[in-house]
Amino acid sequence: MAPTRLRLRLAVAAIVAVALLGSFASAAREGDACSSEGDCGAGLHCTGCGGGGDKTCTRATPVDPLTHGTGLPFNNYSWLTTHNSYALAGAASATGSPLVAPTNQEDTITAQLKNGVRGLMLDTYDFNSDVWLCHSFQGKCYNFTAFQPAINVLKEIQTFLEANPSEVITIFLEDYTASGSLPKVFNASGLMKYWFPVAKMPKSGENWPLLKDMISQNERLLVFTSKKSKEASEGIAYEWNYVVENQYGNEGMVEGKCPNRAESPAMDSKSQSLVLMNFFTTDPTQTGVCANNSAPLVSMLKTCHDLSGNRWPNYIAVDFYMRSDGGGAPLATDMANGHMVCGCDNIAYCKANSTFGTCVIPPPPPPSSPRKAPSGKGASTGSSSSGTMARLVPKSSFFLGVALLVLVILC
Repeated sequence: MAPTRLRLRLAVAAIVAVALLGSFASAAREGDACSSEGDCGAGLHCTGCGGGGDKTCTRATPVDPLTHGTGLPFNNYSWLTTHNSYALAGAASATGSPLVAPTNQEDTITAQLKNGVRGLMLDTYDFNSDVWLCHSFQGKCYNFTAFQPAINVLKEIQTFLEANPSEVITIFLEDYTASGSLPKVFNASGLMKYWFPVAKMPKSGENWPLLKDMISQNERLLVFTSKKSKEASEGIAYEWNYVVENQYGNEGMVEGKCPNRAESPAMDSKSQSLVLMNFFTTDPTQTGVCANNSAPLVSMLKTCHDLSGNRWPNYIAVDFYMRSDGGGAPLATDMANGHMVCGCDNIAYCKANSTFGTCVIPPPPPPSSPRKAPSGKGASTGSSSSGTMARLVPKSSFFLGVALLVLVILC
């Protein structure tokens, strides 16, 4: 082989090696420091939950239980749920007025759904001759507490259901609208073709239909209202005929306790087949949820199981669901699904095509190298060579493209 061609091929090999090293180094794991979303691996989100103001990679997405089959009753699955799903940090009111309402999430409904959220909590009000998503003062919506017309969010949900024919979504409405308002907006959104009818909902605590049957019959949208009269008048299920729900806010976060919400039956009532677990403070903050959405959430998961007639929650509702100091709300959802779907401590441990209780616990991942996000322009606060490599090496896809091009030329 000619020396020139040999040198060229060695150079190409070096480029490929550097590209691969950069690829491995740049995919930070859960708990690693990060400076942007691109630093974190799949299913992770870069959040400000690190110590001293640093950002870390945290779980954003639970394991999709559909990957382990759809042959169980709907009440044998758990779904990540967002409290006040519409109340986004940094959002502007569609009225043009400055917003002074508290916020509870940080990404759009569409982004939440793509991240595996399947339960949405919405507050609906009659406002500006329409139905709006709003926070209230004495049951009324104002320009400075109104986020946007409900039709906008409902159309986001419709678009997602249309594009994902195996997904099921639940909407919980804290409902302040007059009779007749909701049917108009749901009809206008195009969601009625996915509506799960009240007539098919179990009335005395029986199992729900199989998830696969709900999917095949395209009855993939459950809607619950807080107004009892609307079940008979509008066909919208009254939530606490079918769901038990624990107390929300600070009163629901007391260690070792899981009291029911005032409107809800007792947590251990067996006349309702679904269990909703709230876990969020009365006055949430994006940094304050970091610790709450970690070990305390998992602890409450077990407490509410024990006090709900040994039932794992079907819905786990939190604020700022992507933030935590650990696995967060996605991990709690995985744990609940593991117990219900296959009898394991985590759905990730379920063994395919095996009997209930057959689990495969993977070995723990190797310890992460110390990594620190850049603290300023041109600065590096990390001592890890892999962290340095991740910042110095350009995107591996570029290098791989160059390498392939050179190989084509040489061959």
